[in-house]
Amino acid sequence: MPQPVDFAVFDADNHLYEAEDAFTRHLPTTHRGLFRFVDIGGRKKLIVRNTITEFIPNPTFEVVARPGAHMAFYAGKNPEGRTIRELTGKPMACIPAFREPAARLELLDEQGIEAALVFPTLASLIEERLLDDPVLTQVAIHAFNEWLFEEWGYEYESRLFATPIINPCDVDAGIAELELLLERGARAVLMRPAPVSGLRGTRSPFLAEFDPFWARVQESGVLVALHASDSGYQDYLNTWEGSGGKEYVAFRPATFAAVADGGRSIQDTLASAICHGMLSRFPEVRLISVENGGSWVGVLLKNLELAYKKMPQEFAEHPLEVFGRNVWVNPFWEESVAGLIELIGPERVCFGSDYPHPEGMEDPTSWRDELGDLPSSAVEQIMSSNMFELMRLTRPVRTAPSASRG
Repeated sequence: MPQPVDFAVFDADNHLYEAEDAFTRHLPTTHRGLFRFVDIGGRKKLIVRNTITEFIPNPTFEVVARPGAHMAFYAGKNPEGRTIRELTGKPMACIPAFREPAARLELLDEQGIEAALVFPTLASLIEERLLDDPVLTQVAIHAFNEWLFEEWGYEYESRLFATPIINPCDVDAGIAELELLLERGARAVLMRPAPVSGLRGTRSPFLAEFDPFWARVQESGVLVALHASDSGYQDYLNTWEGSGGKEYVAFRPATFAAVADGGRSIQDTLASAICHGMLSRFPEVRLISVENGGSWVGVLLKNLELAYKKMPQEFAEHPLEVFGRNVWVNPFWEESVAGLIELIGPERVCFGSDYPHPEGMEDPTSWRDELGDLPSSAVEQIMSSNMFELMRLTRPVRTAPSASRG
């Protein structure tokens, strides 16, 4: 049995599975063919701009892998060398709790969880596949955000917080979208840890040209979640493997990618936010890295410190101070949280289970067991108070220990 907790748990990384019309229900008629499903050999596949994508092998989510099905793989406990398919076993039907908020709230009660950020799953493919067209990117993002608001809302019963997407590739359109999300009650928004699209190529969203967008983010106080996504780094891997057209596919790890990636996209994203000065120009912006792990933190901090020693004149302030002020990290459950705490302190670490994804945890609150003999005050910060404070919510009081029924 997992160790009981006597505080209100906030899970920073839950997921929903989208309906088939998540991208199309609110698309303008002029873009009707941008996303569509086709039947290939008796299976539905998603087409984006006339190209079939395998990003998610079963994009309808009629059946899904069991939550936590891949835990042994990610914990490095696979001595027989079983494949992901073998580890997945028999899939399960996609239950209502994965599709809509009322049923999800009932599941949270069963799991002993008070509140959760809820991220999309399939929507991670949108921006990379529209990278050459910032206008179309905004159209697609807005259509998805409309669906998300209709189906989940951005704050449900003050316990479920679905995260709409923001992208400042077109600054004015990005601000307009952000204003709409704020008007509708969004407390957290989702940003892909990657460059943004442009007509003349990509560039960092943290360059000075995007300052009006970040000024509004700072003014609003909304939390920006940098959740793992298709950040385009498959192109980098392809240069090593000689497969120029190979597509990034979620839930399908590969040996080279597992070693070579190493948190590269989130490292680069936060390095840009600091080195390009956005977090110094807007010191009240709050960024949380979600589902990117935490093993990259030490590498980034070391590189930032070394860069500062070489070129202090290039920084408005010490980059390590910026990271410590503006950034929170959700590590993978299988990592050494103690090592991360030594680097950034328990007040900057946030629990997230990745439920109900197969690489996440079958029983979210069993994450408590991964923290070992960490002081109870630090456990409570990581699994509760840090996220309630980030979301600017009053934390409910729990007077009696409770255990999940996983």
